[in-house]
Order: sequence, then C-alpha cells, then structure tokens
Amino acid sequence: MYGQRLGLGKHIKDLIDGETQMEFNEKLQELRKQKGLTQEELAELLYVSRTAISKWESGRGFPNIESLKAISKFFSVSLDKLLSGEEILAIAENDHKQKERTLRDLIFGLLDCGMALLLFLPFFGQKADGVIREVSLIALSNIQTYLKTAYIAFVGIMIVLGIITLALQNCCQRFWTQSKSILSLSLSAVGVCLFIISQQPYAAVFVFAFLIIKALMLIKRQ
Repeated sequence: MYGQRLGLGKHIKDLIDGETQMEFNEKLQELRKQKGLTQEELAELLYVSRTAISKWESGRGFPNIESLKAISKFFSVSLDKLLSGEEILAIAENDHKQKERTLRDLIFGLLDCGMALLLFLPFFGQKADGVIREVSLIALSNIQTYLKTAYIAFVGIMIVLGIITLALQNCCQRFWTQSKSILSLSLSAVGVCLFIISQQPYAAVFVFAFLIIKALMLIKRQ
C-alpha cells in the first residue's frame, strides 16, 4: 500500500515537473484521474459543482483564487506548478472582474431597493385647499387612480429587481449578467419619464439621481 502511494506521488510529481507545457485544464484532468476520482467526486471534495470541474477541465474557464488554493492543497501541488505565468495573470484578471461585478451588483441592488423610499418620503405633490403639500406615495390620494397604480407598479418592480440582483450576485448565467444592468437602467429611465410627464419633479429628480449613479458605474466598467 505504501509503495502504491509512493508510486502515485512520484507519478504526479513527474507529471507536473516534466510536462510543463501542459495547460491547467489538462493537468487538473490528469491529476483527478491519477487519484481515481470522477468529476462529481472531486467537486464534492472541493465544495464546488460538477459543472465547475467540467468547465475547468474543458478549458472554458479557471477557478477563482480560493478554489485554486483548495486544488493545490488537495493534490499537494504548488500553484506555480499548476499554472503558467499567463494563466496566473488570466485568473487574477478574472478574479478582479468578478469582485467588480459583485460590487456593482450590490450597488445596483441597493439602489433599486432604495426606490422603496418613494413609498414613505414626501416626494409627491398633492393639492389640497389650494395649497400644494408634499406627501409620500402611500399618503398620496388626490390623484387619478391609474397614475397612483403606475407609481406603485414602478416602485414594486424596482424593488423586486433589486432583491433578485442581490440574491443572484454570484450567478454567472450569460443572459442574466448581460441584461440585469441594462434592465435596471431602462426601468429607471421609464420612471423618470413617468414622473416628469405626470408633473412630479421631486420624485423624478430622486429617480434620476439613482439613474446617473448606475450610468457612471457602467461607464467606469467600460
């Protein structure tokens, strides 16, 4: 038994040291097979999904820093043996982009949820006895029913979008990652137009301020 383990360890060392031209995905696949593990078994040991292992082994992506440390520890192989210089740079860049995306999602989610303030703060003008008073959306009464319904629908949709954005910060589905920011911006623009057309300037300025913050964040990303 000891001899088998020693032989396996030597084989892995020779694999890493001798075949330096192998890509990370090839090394990972070979190391897994030498351990006699399936992708699903390795995924369980590394606390990731089987899809992630499949993605890494097919060369369609790299693990994040934490997963790389776990792989290095599990196979007793240093990171510089697992990865080339270019791969290390690519992973560092991907990790940086992921952190930026997570921060952006957090800010977008909080801003969208922040539309709930319209329900409680006096952003809406209401005329009573010849005097215009500022009231919250909840207290707004002297207005056409369809307009108040539109206001509440806008606020509700923004809050739901914000909650979903916060809940799916780590979601990597291509459609979601590409559409969530545009959807948030588009809905905010609709809200600004709605409040301007219905002559609610304070509410329009409030939503417009949030829209500008989102737009600046997207411009910075570019």
